[in-house]
Amino acid sequence: MTEKPEAHIGNANNMNSLAPYAANPEQTLGRQFQEPASETRNAFQRDRDRIIHSTAFRRLEYKTQVFVNHEGDLFRTRLTHSLEVAQLARGIARTLNLHEDLTEAIALAHDLGHTPFGHAGQDALNECMRDFGGFEHNLQSLRVVEKLEQRYAEFDGLNLTFEVREGILKHCAIKNAKLLGVVGQRFLDKTSPSLEAQLTNYADEIAYNNHDIDDGLRSGLITIEQLSKVELFANNLAIVKEKYPKLEQKRLIPETVRRMINTLVVDLCTYSAQNITQHQPNNIADIRQLPQLIGFSKEIADQNQKLKQFLRKNLYHHYKVNRMSAKAARIVRELFKGFFENTGLLPDEFQAYAETDKARAVADYIAGMTDRFAIREHRKLFTVEEYL
Repeated sequence: MTEKPEAHIGNANNMNSLAPYAANPEQTLGRQFQEPASETRNAFQRDRDRIIHSTAFRRLEYKTQVFVNHEGDLFRTRLTHSLEVAQLARGIARTLNLHEDLTEAIALAHDLGHTPFGHAGQDALNECMRDFGGFEHNLQSLRVVEKLEQRYAEFDGLNLTFEVREGILKHCAIKNAKLLGVVGQRFLDKTSPSLEAQLTNYADEIAYNNHDIDDGLRSGLITIEQLSKVELFANNLAIVKEKYPKLEQKRLIPETVRRMINTLVVDLCTYSAQNITQHQPNNIADIRQLPQLIGFSKEIADQNQKLKQFLRKNLYHHYKVNRMSAKAARIVRELFKGFFENTGLLPDEFQAYAETDKARAVADYIAGMTDRFAIREHRKLFTVEEYL
């Protein structure tokens, strides 16, 4: 019986050390509009740089992760979350000898389409758009990089490579996939994206679960006592307490959270490497025809799922978060109604677009708002005292 070769694990600092099934910027499936190659950067580095310099990326600084932006300076925003995802994704990619620049670009772009006020804003805008094709932040992120960014003389959007756009679109309904051309084809064919795209999805999940614990504890909405009933947290808390029995809570929480992250990342890398070894892909074309290979072991997947369930029940549905979410949803609904009924209230560039697709123009305008800008626009439209 022939032994299966071990999956590539190591330090991928250059193309020579990349696994053969890693994405290769020299073999990219291309951009929507042809451009000459950069003299100093590979294609994925160039995409990353375009994302960082985009208007939508800067706006993430003032968009909600869980807590609305003005509730505290130390809570995470979409920007800090995206940076944390990029850090985790690069580390995982390096361990598996995948392309770090591609994972970083996907990570930095994955939330560009998020509305103000997080999931409450997205749900409210989706409700408003129910009769007009709906709204989903994942599709909106793709829309931002393909159309809404207006920075270049020769094309709309950022003209990113297929591999980055594929990674941004991590899920998609069939009805929408049919409208997206080549980037939506894998949802129709039921094929897999690159391993870089797959691992970035997990980096996203690891980051928001564990950092929401940090913010939840900081806010006082959840307690260590509650979290001690969650296996993943309890296991790592016990290790910290045993090693540092007199550690104050200020250090106890981040020490525990970082160990939780390490537990998840190590398991993800180990289990994914085993999957890769088992299936023996030779190139990225093989990856696309295989089931998704990046994932947790069953034990850690179960623990992570219980953590998610805890956060959903105790943090995301906490009555104080619900109160803010209700206010946020009302702001979004009222902004949509006001602009939809009178497009003359929109900025000039959106008024022109509204002549051909009124609902989508309004949705694009609202989705691009930061939390505080949405609050300010709402006051301007509906509060008379604002001008007295």
